[in-house]
Amino acid sequence: MKERVKVTEHPHVVQVEGKYGRRAFVKGTRIPVSLVAFFFKTGSTPDEILLFYPHLTAAQVYDAISYYLDHQREIEEELQENEIKRVLKGLGLTMDEDGRIREGSESEA
Repeated sequence: MKERVKVTEHPHVVQVEGKYGRRAFVKGTRIPVSLVAFFFKTGSTPDEILLFYPHLTAAQVYDAISYYLDHQREIEEELQENEIKRVLKGLGLTMDEDGRIREGSESEA
């Protein structure tokens, strides 16, 4: 499926329609807004996010955060879809208390 890009009200954020549905990305990159939002939600400052992704500009990071704040429900749903336990469950896998991934539906300790 060919990706379709849609501009948004945020100059540094585009929506890309791909095989996994529509997702918001930092324009000109493959960095999803949900990744920037994850770091922001866990306490990283925009300057710290720029240390992780030095190819981004401050304007891109701040705009991605602004997009997240304007579209929280959408981005929160995307973050939930990406949670490791949810992904593992969908694949019929589990993670033990040591972080090892195993086949089957063993209960976690």
